[in-house]
This record gives sequence, C-alpha cells and structure tokens, in this order.
Amino acid sequence: MAFLFEDLDVYKRAVGLAEQIARLTGDFPSGTYAISDQLRRAVISISCNIAEGNGRWHEKEKKHFFMIARGSAFECVPLLDVAQRLELIEKDVYQELRAELDEICAMIMGLVRAVGRKPKASEENRQ
Repeated sequence: MAFLFEDLDVYKRAVGLAEQIARLTGDFPSGTYAISDQLRRAVISISCNIAEGNGRWHEKEKKHFFMIARGSAFECVPLLDVAQRLELIEKDVYQELRAELDEICAMIMGLVRAVGRKPKASEENRQ
C-alpha cells in the first residue's frame, strides 16, 4: 500500500535531491563534517516534512509542516554556498542543485496554496 504523498512530484524530487546530496557529501574531505552533516539533515527534512504535513488532518497543521519543508530547503542554500566557495562542489553541480531547490520550493508553495481547496471532480474519484 502506497501513501498518498508518495505520488506527489515534489516528494519524489525532494527524495531524489536528498539522495544526490548524500552521494555528493560522501566525497567531501575530512574536516568538512559539519557542512556535510548539516546539509544532509536539512535536505532530508524537506521530504520528511512534506510527508508529515500530508498526514495531518487539520489545514493549519498541513500548512505548518509544508512551510517547515520550505524552510529546510532554504537552509540548504547557504550550506551549498559555503561548499561551493570551499570548492567542495563544482560550479555546474552547485547551479543544478540550486535550481532544483528553487523548483522544489515553488512546488511546496503549490501544496500550501492547495490546502483547503476543494478537489476537482476528476481528483475526487482518485481517493
């Protein structure tokens, strides 16, 4: 049985980004643990909070967790900035990761706006 949030494109992309960051930071040299650890925790928090928000019953709680997910995505930005300045990641990889974070943030805001909206007739049959 799949959970409904597993069908969300934003959830899938957030998990994919977490996987990409985990692989990338695994190659960071010793002495950069604080950056890699914080980046890993922040990026995994995005998908975790999307899932948790989706499991909440009340609209206010849903929005709260979706906004935490967005905050976690924002937290990744300065960590990527530092990693790029320390030449831990290539500029093109940095730009790709930033672009993906931007897309994920936009998608999360779509989730926030959708909370409380009545589903379309085609969506009602999917439940």
